[in-house]
Amino acid sequence: MRPRPVEKRVYHNQQMLRFAPLLLAALSAAFAQGSYDGPRPPKPDVPYLKHASNLVATEPAEAKEEKQKNDTIYTLEGVASKVETPLASPIFIFQSDKIAPEKFGLYKFDIKGGHREIVFGPKKQPKAIRLEVTRLDKGLYRLEAGDSLDPGEYSLSPEGSNHFFCFRVN
Repeated sequence: MRPRPVEKRVYHNQQMLRFAPLLLAALSAAFAQGSYDGPRPPKPDVPYLKHASNLVATEPAEAKEEKQKNDTIYTLEGVASKVETPLASPIFIFQSDKIAPEKFGLYKFDIKGGHREIVFGPKKQPKAIRLEVTRLDKGLYRLEAGDSLDPGEYSLSPEGSNHFFCFRVN
């Protein structure tokens, strides 16, 4: 009489238990696409700061563009944005219509002579702050600063544009 292959069955069950969390995570991720139930921006193409379950629109502004030698200086009036966040790692919710979320750059302004400015040039390239983009739903994205931001004035700006979406980190 042959013994039953109990060891194989136990081993098979252990393998199943080991891979079950991975399988559940993959299925959850697949079903999560399109099921975002958080706050949604009332206007497309404007990044909104996410504060718990509230959204706060960033301050849209057109920068004055000025050429000096080989540099391009973008200037905004005033030393501070009206929109502020206490979060050092802000999260934005963005409904894309005409602006692709991957085109945004996150930059810190310098404060000079009563205005905010960013200088682009061959010798003075502002360091873009890493921005992580996650798709939440069709046309809806989460933008998150990849690094903690120091207190100061910041802007999200689409590549090749002098349109800025400003905010202040306290």
